[in-house]
Amino acid sequence: MAVHPIDYRYGSEEMRKVWEEENKLEKMLKVEAALAKAQAELGLIPKEAAEEINRKASTKYVKLERVKEIERETKHDVVAMIKALAEVCEGNAGEYIHFGATSNDIVDTANSLLIKETLDIIERKLRELRDILLEKAEEHKLTVCIGRTHGQHAIPTTYGMRFALWAAEIDRHLERLKQIRERVCVSKMTGAVGTLAAMGEKGLEVHKRVAEILNLKPVLISNQVIQRDRHSEYIFLLALIAQTLNKIGVTVRNMQRTEIRELEEEFDVKKQTGSSTMPHKRNPITFEQICGLSRVIKSLCIAELDNIPLWEERDLTNSSAERCIFAETAVLTDHILNLAIKGIKKLKVNKEACDKNLELTRGLIMAERIMIELAKRGMGRQRAYEVVRRNAMKAYEEGRHLKDVLLEDEEVMKYLTKEELEELMNPKTYIGLAPRIVENVIKELKGKK
Repeated sequence: MAVHPIDYRYGSEEMRKVWEEENKLEKMLKVEAALAKAQAELGLIPKEAAEEINRKASTKYVKLERVKEIERETKHDVVAMIKALAEVCEGNAGEYIHFGATSNDIVDTANSLLIKETLDIIERKLRELRDILLEKAEEHKLTVCIGRTHGQHAIPTTYGMRFALWAAEIDRHLERLKQIRERVCVSKMTGAVGTLAAMGEKGLEVHKRVAEILNLKPVLISNQVIQRDRHSEYIFLLALIAQTLNKIGVTVRNMQRTEIRELEEEFDVKKQTGSSTMPHKRNPITFEQICGLSRVIKSLCIAELDNIPLWEERDLTNSSAERCIFAETAVLTDHILNLAIKGIKKLKVNKEACDKNLELTRGLIMAERIMIELAKRGMGRQRAYEVVRRNAMKAYEEGRHLKDVLLEDEEVMKYLTKEELEELMNPKTYIGLAPRIVENVIKELKGKK
């Protein structure tokens, strides 16, 4: 019976396959095969033995059930894998499996292969999400809405700006991903405490050749484990991605509030229900799920940071934690990326609500524009600020339109005509260079690898 929601509720089949037990065993066997091949090339074990190990180092021959059966006796997963592989090897080839290696040579290197597969999937989906956001930015380049700071109406902006801003942030994650690949996707074949004592003079050659066979980068130095600052950086990347999706989700959820209604996630009116008791509800459940699961991903950073200060050359406290951390962060990050891709693609922008909200403060959002214009016409910036602030506060307190209050101010009307003031109060003509900024983002990022 399934216990963890990853098993039955969250995550794609694609990412779950990366971290399922069968694939983890396959990767460990692949590392053992690479070790045998490298050692045979360098004359440390018989060529025939290495060939047999490479033939049989696969879940086609080494069955997960048998490995688990042996592990119940040995209480050691790597020893169980070695014994299970030796059982299926003909002749005396099994005697040369794992020659000179320690468990974490296999486990850490296999984890690097799993992380590499994970990053391939995450990278592809980040690129897809970035491109969808760029399409939305292009579509809504001129969709004017109110900008908010501190949750209060500020000055006009566009939804093109919002989508482009998110696209640029996703692109930075793609850059980070490329940068950390080299530091995270590494191998080690350095023995019990990193000295290569068991492999003798050719140890470094074996270490480098194994990395070459597996298409990984060999660590410069290790103790019994690959140092966990590397893995922490990887988990932090996934957490950063999750927090960007969280940020997008928070905005969508806020903008879908009944009182605002500028955005709305897809809702199947024929089949979908929003509440077990309130038939009218249309809740932003996709983006709520993104926000909720981002907290879990973020929390796992703490556990991985605690895996950095292991005792001396190594203790076992990281192992049990990472069995959870690596799988959960990968599957959940992939899951919320899929939700974001689907959610943004189907996201509705309600232009009528945008227009309505632009007028909600009765012209107060145009105070900056009036102040700047008065300053340009000779009033002076500081004086103009105080004059407009005074009138804005009066309009606010009296519940009147700012334009009407300004028309009564003789000091203001020395510099502006009624027609000019009317024109300055139009929020849709005060979006600065927003369209050009969005176009620059699209030009810079569209089609970028």
